[in-house]
Amino acid sequence: MKTTARDVMITNFKTVSPDSPISEALEIFKVSKPDGKTTFGIMVIDKDESIAGMISMYDVLLYLLPKHVKIWGNISDIEIEGIIDHAVGKLKNLFIGDIMTPKIISVTPDTHLMMVLDIMIKKHVRRLPVVSNGTAVGMVYISDLFNHLLERV
Repeated sequence: MKTTARDVMITNFKTVSPDSPISEALEIFKVSKPDGKTTFGIMVIDKDESIAGMISMYDVLLYLLPKHVKIWGNISDIEIEGIIDHAVGKLKNLFIGDIMTPKIISVTPDTHLMMVLDIMIKKHVRRLPVVSNGTAVGMVYISDLFNHLLERV
Protein backbone atom coordinates (compact mmCIF):
# COMPACT_ATOMS: atom_id res chain seq x y z
CA MET A 1 0.00 0.00 0.00
CA LYS A 2 1.25 3.48 -0.88
CA THR A 3 2.10 5.43 2.23
CA THR A 4 5.02 7.76 1.50
CA ALA A 5 5.79 10.79 -0.63
CA ARG A 6 7.70 8.48 -2.99
CA ASP A 7 4.45 6.72 -3.79
CA VAL A 8 2.61 9.80 -5.06
CA MET A 9 5.37 12.17 -6.18
CA ILE A 10 5.96 12.91 -9.81
CA THR A 11 9.53 12.64 -11.04
CA ASN A 12 9.05 14.39 -14.38
CA PHE A 13 8.96 18.06 -13.39
CA LYS A 14 10.23 21.31 -14.85
CA THR A 15 12.81 23.48 -13.12
CA VAL A 16 14.08 26.99 -13.76
CA SER A 17 17.06 29.05 -12.65
CA PRO A 18 16.78 32.18 -10.47
CA ASP A 19 18.84 34.00 -13.14
CA SER A 20 16.41 33.13 -15.94
CA PRO A 21 13.97 35.73 -17.26
CA ILE A 22 10.44 35.45 -15.90
CA SER A 23 9.31 34.70 -19.46
CA GLU A 24 10.79 31.19 -19.08
CA ALA A 25 8.46 30.42 -16.17
CA LEU A 26 5.52 32.07 -17.94
CA GLU A 27 6.01 29.76 -20.94
CA ILE A 28 5.92 26.71 -18.66
CA PHE A 29 2.74 27.99 -17.02
CA LYS A 30 1.12 28.52 -20.46
CA VAL A 31 1.91 25.11 -21.94
CA SER A 32 -0.82 22.57 -21.32
CA LYS A 33 0.36 19.16 -20.28
CA PRO A 34 -0.43 15.93 -22.18
CA ASP A 35 -2.15 14.59 -19.07
CA GLY A 36 -4.40 17.65 -18.92
CA LYS A 37 -2.73 19.12 -15.82
CA THR A 38 -1.60 22.70 -15.64
CA THR A 39 1.64 23.64 -13.93
CA PHE A 40 0.99 26.22 -11.22
CA GLY A 41 4.39 26.09 -9.51
CA ILE A 42 7.95 25.37 -10.58
CA MET A 43 11.05 24.50 -8.56
CA VAL A 44 13.86 27.01 -8.87
CA ILE A 45 17.25 25.27 -8.92
CA ASP A 46 20.50 27.19 -8.48
CA LYS A 47 23.85 26.54 -10.16
CA ASP A 48 24.79 24.11 -7.36
CA GLU A 49 21.71 22.01 -8.24
CA SER A 50 20.12 22.97 -4.89
CA ILE A 51 16.57 24.22 -4.50
CA ALA A 52 16.70 28.02 -4.35
CA GLY A 53 12.93 28.45 -4.11
CA MET A 54 9.65 28.08 -5.95
CA ILE A 55 7.97 30.29 -8.51
CA SER A 56 4.20 30.05 -8.80
CA MET A 57 1.40 31.73 -10.67
CA TYR A 58 0.51 33.29 -7.33
CA ASP A 59 3.96 34.94 -7.13
CA VAL A 60 3.45 36.47 -10.58
CA LEU A 61 -0.07 37.67 -9.78
CA LEU A 62 1.07 39.13 -6.45
CA TYR A 63 3.77 41.06 -8.29
CA LEU A 64 1.24 42.38 -10.82
CA LEU A 65 -1.28 43.53 -8.21
CA PRO A 66 -1.00 47.30 -7.63
CA LYS A 67 -0.16 48.07 -3.99
CA HIS A 68 -2.96 50.62 -3.69
CA VAL A 69 -5.76 48.55 -5.29
CA LYS A 70 -7.53 48.19 -1.90
CA ILE A 71 -8.39 51.90 -1.81
CA TRP A 72 -9.62 52.25 -5.42
CA GLY A 73 -13.25 52.14 -4.33
CA ASN A 74 -12.68 55.15 -2.05
CA ILE A 75 -11.03 57.38 -4.65
CA SER A 76 -13.15 58.89 -7.39
CA ASP A 77 -10.45 60.56 -9.48
CA ILE A 78 -7.98 57.69 -9.79
CA GLU A 79 -6.86 56.94 -13.35
CA ILE A 80 -6.96 53.18 -13.92
CA GLU A 81 -6.96 53.16 -17.71
CA GLY A 82 -3.92 51.20 -18.92
CA ILE A 83 -3.09 49.84 -15.47
CA ILE A 84 -3.11 46.23 -16.69
CA ASP A 85 -0.80 46.95 -19.62
CA HIS A 86 1.52 48.85 -17.28
CA ALA A 87 1.58 46.00 -14.75
CA VAL A 88 2.21 43.33 -17.38
CA GLY A 89 4.90 45.50 -18.95
CA LYS A 90 6.84 45.41 -15.68
CA LEU A 91 7.35 41.67 -16.21
CA LYS A 92 9.50 42.13 -19.32
CA ASN A 93 12.77 42.87 -17.49
CA LEU A 94 12.13 40.66 -14.48
CA PHE A 95 14.10 37.59 -13.45
CA ILE A 96 12.67 34.56 -11.68
CA GLY A 97 14.82 35.25 -8.61
CA ASP A 98 13.20 38.69 -8.27
CA ILE A 99 9.78 37.34 -7.31
CA MET A 100 10.21 33.65 -6.42
CA THR A 101 9.44 32.41 -2.94
CA PRO A 102 12.89 31.67 -1.50
CA LYS A 103 11.88 29.89 1.70
CA ILE A 104 10.32 26.59 0.82
CA ILE A 105 9.27 23.51 2.68
CA SER A 106 10.31 20.13 1.36
CA VAL A 107 9.90 16.50 2.30
CA THR A 108 11.95 13.37 1.72
CA PRO A 109 10.80 10.41 -0.37
CA ASP A 110 10.18 8.49 2.86
CA THR A 111 7.96 11.11 4.49
CA HIS A 112 4.63 9.50 5.42
CA LEU A 113 1.66 10.71 3.36
CA MET A 114 -0.19 11.90 6.46
CA MET A 115 2.83 14.08 7.36
CA VAL A 116 2.84 15.44 3.80
CA LEU A 117 -0.88 16.19 4.10
CA ASP A 118 -0.37 17.85 7.48
CA ILE A 119 2.34 20.14 6.08
CA MET A 120 0.26 21.04 3.04
CA ILE A 121 -2.79 21.93 5.10
CA LYS A 122 -0.97 23.82 7.87
CA LYS A 123 1.31 25.75 5.51
CA HIS A 124 -1.33 26.31 2.80
CA VAL A 125 0.85 24.86 0.04
CA ARG A 126 -0.34 22.97 -3.01
CA ARG A 127 2.96 21.39 -3.94
CA LEU A 128 5.97 20.12 -2.02
CA PRO A 129 9.39 19.39 -3.44
CA VAL A 130 10.75 15.97 -2.55
CA VAL A 131 14.45 16.13 -1.74
CA SER A 132 16.95 13.32 -1.24
CA ASN A 133 20.55 14.06 -0.23
CA GLY A 134 20.12 17.72 -1.16
CA THR A 135 18.81 16.97 -4.65
CA ALA A 136 15.26 17.47 -5.89
CA VAL A 137 13.91 14.07 -6.91
CA GLY A 138 10.19 14.75 -7.17
CA MET A 139 7.19 16.90 -6.45
CA VAL A 140 4.04 16.04 -4.52
CA TYR A 141 0.96 17.91 -5.70
CA ILE A 142 -2.02 18.19 -3.40
CA SER A 143 -4.30 17.05 -6.24
CA ASP A 144 -2.31 13.82 -6.66
CA LEU A 145 -2.36 13.23 -2.91
CA PHE A 146 -6.11 13.90 -2.82
CA ASN A 147 -6.78 11.54 -5.74
CA HIS A 148 -4.61 8.85 -4.15
CA LEU A 149 -6.60 9.08 -0.93
CA LEU A 150 -9.89 9.00 -2.88
CA GLU A 151 -8.83 5.77 -4.55
CA ARG A 152 -8.68 4.18 -1.10
CA VAL A 153 -12.28 5.09 -0.25
